[in-house]
Amino acid sequence: MQAYCQSVFSNLPVLETRRLRLRPLTMRDERDMYRYCSDPEVSRHVLWDTHESPRQTRAVLRSALRQYRSGAPGSFAIERRSDRRMIGTIGFMWINCEHRSGEVGYSLARDCWNQGYATEALCAVLRFGFETLKLHRIEAIHESDNPASGRVMEKCGMTREGTLRGRVFNKGRFSDVCLYAILRSDPLPGNNDFSV
Repeated sequence: MQAYCQSVFSNLPVLETRRLRLRPLTMRDERDMYRYCSDPEVSRHVLWDTHESPRQTRAVLRSALRQYRSGAPGSFAIERRSDRRMIGTIGFMWINCEHRSGEVGYSLARDCWNQGYATEALCAVLRFGFETLKLHRIEAIHESDNPASGRVMEKCGMTREGTLRGRVFNKGRFSDVCLYAILRSDPLPGNNDFSV
């Protein structure tokens, strides 16, 4: 199972939905990534810091490419099909091969919030996790003061399982997080026009 997952992540496929292409990150994504990663509102609820310069963004992209080469769990670029703009990232934070479980996370440019893009991308990655990676359970968390992220998870069929108090130290404070999960046997929304 571990060798299989490594081979998938080292040759990450392109996932297509009605409006999006989820594809491997490249160094050409620097400008678009810096545009949204330098926004403090985008980085407020994630565990990475606001990007201070394009150089920092380049370092993040180089790290992502190293992850691909090693076969470690990694992220897709979220590219809008209409204009080929990279508007965010989504992917796996970790995978436990023994228990066939993993955790997914995502971030999206602020001018793309509340348009259904995060839901569309998350549903595609959940289906990828179950159909390609053969996972049994996929989790996601969000800070308790970011309920919009929980609504995305719920729209994708994930179930809130509880609150983990003081689970993360982020931006100088301990934060409670809400834990969501979905099992392979749970229904996924079927109107996503998903393909690999």
